[in-house]
Amino acid sequence: MKVLIFGSGGREHALAWAVKRSERVTEVVCAPGNGGMAQMARCVPVDLKSVEGMVQLAEAERPELTIVGPELPLSVGVVDALTARGFRAFGPSQAAAMLETSKGFAKQFLQRHNIPTANFAVCSTAAELEKAIGVFHPPIVVKADGLAAGKGVIICDSRHTALEAAQGLFSGELLGATERQVVIEEFLEGDEVSFLCLCDGKHVAPLKPAQDHKRIGEGDTGPNTGGMGVYSTDTLLEPAMSEWIMRHIAEPTVRAMAEEGAPFVGVLYCGLMMTARGPQVLEYNVRFGDPETQAILMRLDSDLVEALEACIDGRLAETALRWQPGASACVVASSAGYPGSYKNGYAITGLDEARRVPGVEVFHAGSAVSDGAIVTAGGRVLGVTAAAPSLQEALDRAYQAMAEIHFDGMYFRRDIGHRALKRAGA
Repeated sequence: MKVLIFGSGGREHALAWAVKRSERVTEVVCAPGNGGMAQMARCVPVDLKSVEGMVQLAEAERPELTIVGPELPLSVGVVDALTARGFRAFGPSQAAAMLETSKGFAKQFLQRHNIPTANFAVCSTAAELEKAIGVFHPPIVVKADGLAAGKGVIICDSRHTALEAAQGLFSGELLGATERQVVIEEFLEGDEVSFLCLCDGKHVAPLKPAQDHKRIGEGDTGPNTGGMGVYSTDTLLEPAMSEWIMRHIAEPTVRAMAEEGAPFVGVLYCGLMMTARGPQVLEYNVRFGDPETQAILMRLDSDLVEALEACIDGRLAETALRWQPGASACVVASSAGYPGSYKNGYAITGLDEARRVPGVEVFHAGSAVSDGAIVTAGGRVLGVTAAAPSLQEALDRAYQAMAEIHFDGMYFRRDIGHRALKRAGA
């Protein structure tokens, strides 16, 4: 079968890698893809904002399965359009994608269905904003309502800075696009966990949990990014806690979406804060996470294509996922200046040497091919990912491979997994 994957990041490279391992797959087409994906699949151009362009590409390629990677094409309804034309597409409908495309919708949905989350206010005017901020104690979390590529969350240490941040979101000064709604939230203390599940509209199958590192700086300092690294281990969540999250968060979410007339088919990503009062939903995403996917798929032992098709067909309950025991880790190499402004076009060397480290795959997040060479083409450039029997060994392999790679201005955090390693040593 031929599989078409929409997207151009590390997540899509990992999806292409996992899909290619299926014995049923003869060809993978990535649109638009990147420099790394071009080494393993046929890359074709497409505008991920254009439903018409993506549908035209599908009609030209006639794939047996289409996987939509990023949130942007989901937000414009590409799955609805493909399904209406008879294509088998993996991902939620535009209505179901509201769980990610509107933070305000998601928070009110959580409240409606008594799913645990932080206290919040959804504001659409300056007056509502001032009133809401007066109720919360610093630190205060300010969130853009719409998609913001992982940069729409600002943690403010005073009411004054929270008001400034919210006004900056309304005016467009902070993100370049104006927000019609802003969410004000209480700050939660605890460890973050990414809890991803496959869903077929009724049934839910959990993937292995992971922990992302959002801050640019070591020791979890500096501004938020799309994610600078992630790890996944068997011990990240106790089995009883995973079961609690399924019963009180993941399954009620899918059940409630069906009740509200928007059955959820695809990947439900529950971003959780593990607090003293239990797991709280920080946010939903409606697709595979990046860089969580890189680490999670390195541990998947069963056929990803079979699982995704089971979601489309509504037979997920009959499908068992198999996993490698142990751990995996992904360390992101970014361009100098990210998550602010950065330059592209620097040659990347050492990729072949890095891939020779046992248990390592190098997934490209922002690269391109220029004059036969692979060059940087994004803020997050590479996700060096390793699987091993233990987290320490997975991290050692990832950093050993990272030491082989170079491009001008390359930056990466050297403390991925530090909290887990500290707990293990305690």
